[in-house]
Amino acid sequence: MKTGPAIAGCEDGGRPPLAKRLWWPLQLRMALSSQLRMKTIQITGTLIFAVFTAALSSFQFGYDIGVINAPQEIIISHYRHVLGIPLDDRKATNNYAVNSTEALPTVTYPANLVPAGEEAMASAGLITMLWSLSVSSFAVGGMIASFFGGWLGDKLGRIKALMVANILSLAGALLMGFSKLGPSHILIIAGRSISGLYCGLISGLVPMYIGEIAPTTLRGALGTFHQLAIVTGILISQIVGLEFILGNHDLWHILLGLSAVRALLQFLLLFFCPESPRYLYITLEEEAKAKQSLKRLRGSDDVTKDINEMKKEKEEASSEQKVSIIQLFTDSSYRQPIIVSLMLHAAQQFSGINGIFYYSTSIFQTAGISKPVYATIGVGAINLVFTVFSVLLVEKAGRRSLFLIGMSGMFFCTIFMSLGLVLLDKFAWMSYVSMTAIFLFVSFFEIGPGPIPWFMVAEFFSQGPRPTALALAAFSNWFCNFLVALCFQYIADFCGPYVFFLFAGVVLAFIVFTFFKVPETKGKSFEEIAAEFRKKSGSAPRPKAAVEMEFLGASETA
Repeated sequence: MKTGPAIAGCEDGGRPPLAKRLWWPLQLRMALSSQLRMKTIQITGTLIFAVFTAALSSFQFGYDIGVINAPQEIIISHYRHVLGIPLDDRKATNNYAVNSTEALPTVTYPANLVPAGEEAMASAGLITMLWSLSVSSFAVGGMIASFFGGWLGDKLGRIKALMVANILSLAGALLMGFSKLGPSHILIIAGRSISGLYCGLISGLVPMYIGEIAPTTLRGALGTFHQLAIVTGILISQIVGLEFILGNHDLWHILLGLSAVRALLQFLLLFFCPESPRYLYITLEEEAKAKQSLKRLRGSDDVTKDINEMKKEKEEASSEQKVSIIQLFTDSSYRQPIIVSLMLHAAQQFSGINGIFYYSTSIFQTAGISKPVYATIGVGAINLVFTVFSVLLVEKAGRRSLFLIGMSGMFFCTIFMSLGLVLLDKFAWMSYVSMTAIFLFVSFFEIGPGPIPWFMVAEFFSQGPRPTALALAAFSNWFCNFLVALCFQYIADFCGPYVFFLFAGVVLAFIVFTFFKVPETKGKSFEEIAAEFRKKSGSAPRPKAAVEMEFLGASETA
């Protein structure tokens, strides 16, 4: 039997005396325990509570994205009723039956009340416009507010900023909740706009707060809770939107206004959450309060390591000046990174993913699925599962590689999705091809194009230009979201079953751009990433403060 190398001071070819045989394992255990203590991640009840409370905002973001989908035809029918635009028997029955599992009675209008010819076309155009605004107004609010999340967080503090934002959430929910009692189209569009303002603010505030309270070794993992809560909100909105729960003629307004409960709950829970220690130390320069907050979050009186990390971060931040939006485009060292950042976010939205999230029920109905709302819930479930899967992949594979894999998979899915819709009249089984393609499309989206742009944009820029670049990228994301939400229904009506061939071409163009223009960022410092951009653009090096990616968690590959 082989033995290990001899231990210094041991007799008999490495066999230590009894005392040493007992003492050496004890030393080893003590050394291992010391190492484990150094690596132990302090997950305290306060940390879990704070992350959960903040993620309730992200949950609301997802809920607002998905809630408008399932009751689409019911709300449209209500718009027609409020505006005095009647339906014929066939269309009334179809509109009311989309989410239903039972046969509904027909609705018959007198012949002189049924619009015909140009009047009918004008009425249909008005309803399409109002519905598109009901969907896209959410993105308008988000687009406007995305610039102010960071400013509000610095002005009031992370906790108070979230509290103020919840006032917007409550106001939007109440408008939509009472929409059945008044001019529903006006109240829903206004409520969706205000809810969009809320989501635009928290899309910056929540990742900021979670990133600042998380231990360095957990920053990447806890940061994904924002995206995870969003897709959970989408799934829950689809489930409660079922016809036998809230997605029916009697309760659809409660479905839209239900977020008021979450707003009140989070407002109360925020009173018990600690303020961000980084905000207290770096922005307010109140070291004593920062230590007190850290002690609550870490469950330990020894917070020296965190304080030293924040001190270093503060020094690095003070060494770089803030950069304006104009400078991002006029300065040659920032121009290519900001263009790539905007293109990544445009790729995420113009891939067609929100067209599926907003209009999946009607897409499944067109594909011949008998109960489209259940297929929509299936999309939400797959979205959630693959978001969890992407958390495991993103730290193992490269960001650029995952983005290309996801976009490539989405390209083929859009082809099969379109073929299924085009050939549906000839082959009934093509409905299953379209449905499978939609499921796979969502899966590939969450593998790469969903989370990756947010990671990469933060890694492209150093401390000085990073806040401005992130705000501009968020605005770009919301603006593209708005265009898709506003135009998709019109494009779908114009292109018919060929609509996703258009998205296939767009996705292919972004794949080519990513392959030639986007560098890999995983595990690289800012200087290394900047060198990659200089190599691609052929520009000369420019001296900059070396800001490593440790704070963003890019070096945490172990």
